[in-house]
Amino acid sequence: MLPDYSDHSVFVDEMPKDLVNPRDLDADDLEADSDDDIETDKPQEACGVFGVLASQGDVAKLVYFGLYALQHRGQESAGITVYDALGNTHTHKAMGLVAQIFNESILSELKGSLAIGHNRYSTTGSSKVCNAQPIIVNTRLGDFALAHNGNLVNATELRGELSAQGHDLASTTDSEGIAFAVSEAVADGKTWQAAIETALHRCHGAFSLVMAMPNAIAGARDAYGIRPLVIGKTAEGSYVLSSETCGLDIIGAEYVREVLPGELVIITMENGIQSLQWEESTPKLCVFEMIYFARPDSVMHDESLYTYRMRIGAQLAKENLVDADIVIGVPDSGIPAAIGFSRESGIPYAEGLIKNRYVGRTFIQPTQAMRESGIRMKLNTLKDVLKDKRVIVIDDSIVRGTTSRKIVRALREAGATEVHMRISSPPVTHPCFYGIDTDSQDHLIASHNSVEAIAKQIEVDTLAYLSHDAMLKATQIDTTHFCTACFTGKYPIAVPDKLKRTKLMLENTAT
Repeated sequence: MLPDYSDHSVFVDEMPKDLVNPRDLDADDLEADSDDDIETDKPQEACGVFGVLASQGDVAKLVYFGLYALQHRGQESAGITVYDALGNTHTHKAMGLVAQIFNESILSELKGSLAIGHNRYSTTGSSKVCNAQPIIVNTRLGDFALAHNGNLVNATELRGELSAQGHDLASTTDSEGIAFAVSEAVADGKTWQAAIETALHRCHGAFSLVMAMPNAIAGARDAYGIRPLVIGKTAEGSYVLSSETCGLDIIGAEYVREVLPGELVIITMENGIQSLQWEESTPKLCVFEMIYFARPDSVMHDESLYTYRMRIGAQLAKENLVDADIVIGVPDSGIPAAIGFSRESGIPYAEGLIKNRYVGRTFIQPTQAMRESGIRMKLNTLKDVLKDKRVIVIDDSIVRGTTSRKIVRALREAGATEVHMRISSPPVTHPCFYGIDTDSQDHLIASHNSVEAIAKQIEVDTLAYLSHDAMLKATQIDTTHFCTACFTGKYPIAVPDKLKRTKLMLENTAT
């Protein structure tokens, strides 16, 4: 029995074809210039997932606010799928930001007490509306909906198997393969739980999934737990699944626990949370979730990430102190570490860079004259704070180095006499295959340059990174429970040579 798309309503919007890809316009670049205005100099997260199951009442607005809180995890597209009282699905998804896609009128049409949602940043599959999620397939047990955060390393093989079995895949995402694998198992006579478990065993790579069926939502993580997923509950008794705890906070849900690595949870109002350990776990949470990706107010390992980031800033000061007048952070992700550095070193903290937090996506490109004058769309300097000062600037990472160089130049133009950059993570030397959009290895500045050479390229007086050991010890949990492949090249999940060759341009891979 092949999945059928004809029985559920899907409303899909797409931006005009002549507009610039919205992903390209969300660069963290300080200036919009001819070289880098459509490239980002930060690792980009894959996705945010969210789901709500209530005993009664419409939950689309709760999912909307959950996605709003998780907007930092993906800004290309968003979608919500709701199950009505008859078990039929109604979906609205489009390109753009959550607040641009949904309004009161659209949400009022999405009626039901069970819903899941998704924010997307593409890693596997290009940035177009056919790849927006949730993905919905029809099965003999009813509609199945799926939202995926992560990346499969066997996506090509899985897609080939499903196509050979007669499945007509409509998108180019690895996520659709997971949904079709579930539908195939259901067609073979399996229950929802058995079908999902069967499908998960066909998937290799990183995945945190929020899934929905008539009368139930489900969450699952890969055996390494590379991407986060948590469970919450509201005072009214609704169950919530979210990529981060900040998604729970916004709707007033209390944190219950994380979905464990290798765990599948199926939640119904009748039976509550039912848990199955579908695979033996080897915890390897992406350490960049701790350093940069997740919001600082999200909780991991029983503390806010703001606290962890202050701690690595303090460690950075212990390892790499330099004489200076002020410490500043690159907004927003570098600020907690900068405060920690300041407190440990005794050097005063100041705000030297101001972020324009109201810059959304604009399709209006600056004029050439504006480019030449150094338009600063996202960051601007406080000249009276920086003038005649020796400055330590803290950032969370350097990927290509283009943004760092722009920041350094802006600080010098504002009157800083010295600029010393300190990075609250080790050098990024290897690309990610588990759901982070990083450049190929030849574009990672630290993969082929010494620290001294990088310092020269980004035009700082001195540059230093946090050590690998200090980064892990600051987590205050078992240091083996993290994936640090982007710093070490040691990938916990085997990556096929063919896939490696697409990004590991400087490695000697097998032919």
